[in-house]
Amino acid sequence: MDNAAVQSMEQALARSAKGEAAAFEEIMQRHQSMVYSLCYHFLHDSYSAEEAAQDVFVRLYKNMSSIRSASHLVRWLRKVAYHRCIDEARRMPALPPVTLENLEACPADNHPADPWLSQRLQLLVASLPEDSRMVVILRFQEDLDLPEIAETLEIPLNTVKSRLQRSLDILREKLGRYAGEVRK
Repeated sequence: MDNAAVQSMEQALARSAKGEAAAFEEIMQRHQSMVYSLCYHFLHDSYSAEEAAQDVFVRLYKNMSSIRSASHLVRWLRKVAYHRCIDEARRMPALPPVTLENLEACPADNHPADPWLSQRLQLLVASLPEDSRMVVILRFQEDLDLPEIAETLEIPLNTVKSRLQRSLDILREKLGRYAGEVRK
């Protein structure tokens, strides 16, 4: 955010902490797409993502007095969304594991921007363990750098690095095996 946006958000936070409903609505409108996006990319279900995002903002409303700044607000929202997604994922029925047999054959002339490949990659990301999945989502969907991810998830930076590396290795291996089978 630029300086004017940060200042505007700081003012909205101050007004909301005093109980001004319009200020809380402004905060919610500014951040609802980010929260929903995190939830949707983690859960892959729009209804569950909406429920989780709504719960995040209910929790924000109850904890508004603990928010110290605009940057703290963003970190807080991401952290609470992450934990809410973990809770929701544990309640959802388990997805069947993604295997090469479950994937359809792709035409030989596909390119990286192909929607089919994007869909398959989403399935593979969804098959990652929950902690690793959120690291991948925060890194590549939310474009956070590694220290920001560590701060958001409240884990050591080296843990973020190892989860990301392990996740990328898994994704490369699964995509590589699949690409090799398609070319045969």
